Amino acid sequence: MRKTKLDAMASLSRKRSLQLLTLASLLYLLLVGFEFPFVFRRTTPPTSTTSSSSSLPFPLLSQQDTQPKSAPIRPSVSVSSDVTNRRSRSVISSLDFPSYGHSELHSSARHAFDVGKRLLSELDLEAVDVESRNRTVEEACPHSISLSGEEFRNRGKVIVLPCGLTLGSHLTVVGRPLISEVKKGEEPVLVSQFMMELQGLKTVDGEDPPRILHFNPRLKGDWSGKPVIEQNTCYRMQWGPAQRCEGWKSRADEETVDGQLKCEKWIRDDVERSEESKTMWWLNRLIGRTKKVTVDWPFPFVENKLFVLTLSAGLEGYHVNVDGKHVTSFPYRTGFVLEDATGLFLNGDIDVQSIYAGSLPTSHPSFAPQRYLNMSKEWQAPPLHDGPVDLFIGILSAGNHFAERMAVRKSWMRSKAIRSSSVVARFFVALHGRKEVNAELKKEAEFFGDIVIVPFMDSYDLVVLKTIAICEYGIREVSAKYIMKCDDDTFVRVDSVLSEIKKISLDRSVYVGNMNYYHKPLRNGKWAVTYEEWPEEDYPPYANGPGYIISANIARFVVSDFEKHTLRLFKMEDVSMGMWVEQFNTTTTVDYIHNLKFCQFGCIEDYYTAHYQSPRQMICMWDKLRMGKPHCCNMR
Repeated sequence: MRKTKLDAMASLSRKRSLQLLTLASLLYLLLVGFEFPFVFRRTTPPTSTTSSSSSLPFPLLSQQDTQPKSAPIRPSVSVSSDVTNRRSRSVISSLDFPSYGHSELHSSARHAFDVGKRLLSELDLEAVDVESRNRTVEEACPHSISLSGEEFRNRGKVIVLPCGLTLGSHLTVVGRPLISEVKKGEEPVLVSQFMMELQGLKTVDGEDPPRILHFNPRLKGDWSGKPVIEQNTCYRMQWGPAQRCEGWKSRADEETVDGQLKCEKWIRDDVERSEESKTMWWLNRLIGRTKKVTVDWPFPFVENKLFVLTLSAGLEGYHVNVDGKHVTSFPYRTGFVLEDATGLFLNGDIDVQSIYAGSLPTSHPSFAPQRYLNMSKEWQAPPLHDGPVDLFIGILSAGNHFAERMAVRKSWMRSKAIRSSSVVARFFVALHGRKEVNAELKKEAEFFGDIVIVPFMDSYDLVVLKTIAICEYGIREVSAKYIMKCDDDTFVRVDSVLSEIKKISLDRSVYVGNMNYYHKPLRNGKWAVTYEEWPEEDYPPYANGPGYIISANIARFVVSDFEKHTLRLFKMEDVSMGMWVEQFNTTTTVDYIHNLKFCQFGCIEDYYTAHYQSPRQMICMWDKLRMGKPHCCNMR
């Protein structure tokens, strides 16, 4: 009897222990579930979804931990609401940035895509009063402006010209050149130079102000050791070739500016470089030819001596007079209209006494997108055909480059090859920081059908992502045999480019453009590249960014490696393409085809592409091309 009771008690104890163990196990599992949810997610396959993110080549950042990194999703491009109209499909690019890499560039890209997703979700055309936001506030447009030296310095050494300049406008500066001491190594060096710049203060967001005219007298400190005057322009953060006046009169066969010489003569102390050699001087004496009497003027600027400089706007360019004598004339280059010059900036070794601006325009120009966009069906992109195309042209643009895009539509986008859809061209634009600009951009994209919006916040360092989007669109949307990249200030002779690529055998892998070999990264200055960003001493061979072509298999390689998280990214997109082609070349032979006709600066004779063309120049060049004279155009 006692044994039976003991057995019953033992059995009850075992049951209670089992119950307690079961309860403890359940509590443990619940605890693990709440504290460490990823344990369950790792063992659970991702469920199918009908959201738009399923069509992206990579999961969104918020979904990153729920997607298997070894199996990227097959990309496709989101279509617009009008699915039947193949002209306007793919308004929003499918490109998304994967969460890989720990560089500063990768961090910037992740942040840009995060901001881009928010901007896309907030984009509602009906909720944004675009018209009211784009109404420009009328500013006073005085006929003249006068500032003392103290007022000028208090305003940051800038005189604002609210309505720019017009034909006959003139700016007068009274100042005194100074001299300063700088260290060159351990030795002090005396330097005396200053700069006067006409700037476009109303500039494109994210870019430095354009230098419409950079006037730089150097009394001391030039590399030549002689006094010079250097003039230049800077358009889209790129400097053009400098015009140097070194005391020699412009050649007789050189073009003039409104009948004025580009450079006047002044006295030099290096007689061995005189215009007339000693041999010619003796020959003239022997044949009895009298020497022409000339008056030599000194260099127009003297240290600590007052000068009066007048800059005037003519028909063909700017003219500079100092103390009543003409010194230089600088022709209009990149097609800036006079109203673009909305500020005068002076800096350097100069003591400004006073500034006067006269004959200024009295009416205010409009900067609203409606001024540029011509919402006519004439400029809409033609329908896409179902078959492959010979060439796809991806054009890099910015959200508020309305004028540039409209000029391209009215010029080389009207070529027969594009109108017949054997060549397809699309603008690739990232999102802008201002909601009203994005609203205008989306409306423009849906109407014209030629814009692909890449869903990240625009940044100069992330242009490379637009290039990847161009490759993806070219191979997956239009099945192009060749893919070309250019900028929205590049004029493209489509017929000439098409004729050139038709000479290439389809079984060749090609990289065509104006090639750079053995270029070295800059380690100092504004465009400096750190060793962390680029440890090598030389860049790989790469084509200049304004216009180059790759074969379709190279584009497929770029997109594939991007999807596999193995594509190396660099902030300079043209160097990036050279890097990718070099990598592709290790397994498949690539023909590098160097051609100067893909012009980097302006344009050359018989060009294929012409860079740094303003909207006005685009239209002019198209008119000339239609007349059979494919020449460059000046501002007029």
